[in-house]
Amino acid sequence: MNPIILLHGALGTSNQLKPLAERFESEQPVHLMNFEGHGSESVPDRSFRMEHFVENVIDFMDQHTIEKADFFGYSMGGYVAMMLAKDHPDRVGKIATLGTVLKWSSEVAEREVKFLNPDKIREKVPAFAEELENRHPAGWEAVASKTKNLLLDLGKNPRISDSEWSSISHKVRIHTGDRDATAGIEQSLDVCKKLPNGELMVLPDTPHPIEKANLNLLTCSLKDFLTP
Repeated sequence: MNPIILLHGALGTSNQLKPLAERFESEQPVHLMNFEGHGSESVPDRSFRMEHFVENVIDFMDQHTIEKADFFGYSMGGYVAMMLAKDHPDRVGKIATLGTVLKWSSEVAEREVKFLNPDKIREKVPAFAEELENRHPAGWEAVASKTKNLLLDLGKNPRISDSEWSSISHKVRIHTGDRDATAGIEQSLDVCKKLPNGELMVLPDTPHPIEKANLNLLTCSLKDFLTP
């Protein structure tokens, strides 16, 4: 039985996935981790890049003597999990994603970074700014700035091209919310059809934030998919 590693989204931390992790601990070993620069970790000098986050996961697995793991990735974490399957296929078992933008372009990136200006966040949504400060005490403004750069880079250079999805033979279950304006059903279905062993699960009455997902429904799907 493979352990499960949960991967958080952009601007997020592993703390957001603790409620989900607690539902698995009695059945499968579950691990939480933060990508570099997120949470209480100091923000690195180097840019945020998807390749660096993949390195973070491999380093985490090596440090915990995990040869192979199943993955659940929320939003950006789901894309990291898919990159792991492409670049390190022997380290990956099954993958489940939620709210992950799988098809990137400059247009998609520009749409996603519109709200990543710290000054605008403070002005327009001060409660969210306070939440980000609590999540990233080492400096949420730097995290937001580096995330913006990360997404613009990903838009110019998607790490998984349309022709590469068919090379990922792992079992993958893509979850998307019917009210998710970030990761829509159409692009999720398009990628699902390209995956040799892909599945699509549409969650009802579900917007993008994982805090608003129906954890009972999500947990049932994950246990059905990930538990041997």
